[in-house]
Amino acid sequence: MSKQDIFLKENERIDDLQRNGYCIIQDPDRFCFGMDAVLLSGFAAVKDGARVLDLGTGTGIIPILLEAKTGAAHLTGLEIQADSADMAKRSVALNGLEEKIDIVTGDIKEADKLFGAASFDVITCNPPYMIGRHGLKNPEDAKAIARHEILCTLEDVISQAARLLVPGGKFFLVHRPFRLAEIMVTLKNYKLEPKRMRLVYPFVDKEPNMVLLEAARGGRPRMTVEKPLIVYSSPGVYMPEIYEVYGY
Repeated sequence: MSKQDIFLKENERIDDLQRNGYCIIQDPDRFCFGMDAVLLSGFAAVKDGARVLDLGTGTGIIPILLEAKTGAAHLTGLEIQADSADMAKRSVALNGLEEKIDIVTGDIKEADKLFGAASFDVITCNPPYMIGRHGLKNPEDAKAIARHEILCTLEDVISQAARLLVPGGKFFLVHRPFRLAEIMVTLKNYKLEPKRMRLVYPFVDKEPNMVLLEAARGGRPRMTVEKPLIVYSSPGVYMPEIYEVYGY
């Protein structure tokens, strides 16, 4: 399917992903993917032949990037918001990836019923970071749902990942450092052993604003803390590693 053939709705645009010639459909009025999704796709270790699920896939950015970067056998994106799932499906079709990527409209809290236990080797998630609805004028707004725990909580995500992973399967998460203690406790409670962590700093002299985590279902207790990932060398100028992740 060519860019000329794809149907775009009002306010939608097609963005170049700089990977394999792939593009993605986005609506700035709803929610556009950010650096956190791109960094998670670079952090996730996906072996050849793996079955991958992305929980809360939004417009499908993580499955599309992982298809470009890895030898995964098949990728699935689960998204509760019908409009976002529709955009994701059209992006998959635009890139000719219908045989490799499925987009499913559904609730993370019901994921084990949709797919069955131990169905995936790898699960990724870029979840809502903020707790509850405090200060939200419109909790039904697409951007609010993407950023706040309105339709699912951190525990919902982690408990479902634990059910859906094969023994030894890997869970990859991007989140905010201020919730790191809660994340670690919840992972351990659901027998997802933290194995690898990397903090992301906007500048070398600033506090970290993201954390990338890998956990293994039923893994042994031992975690590697990787070197910090610095995003900018100066305002508007990425560090070399960030350019590599983006594929520039």
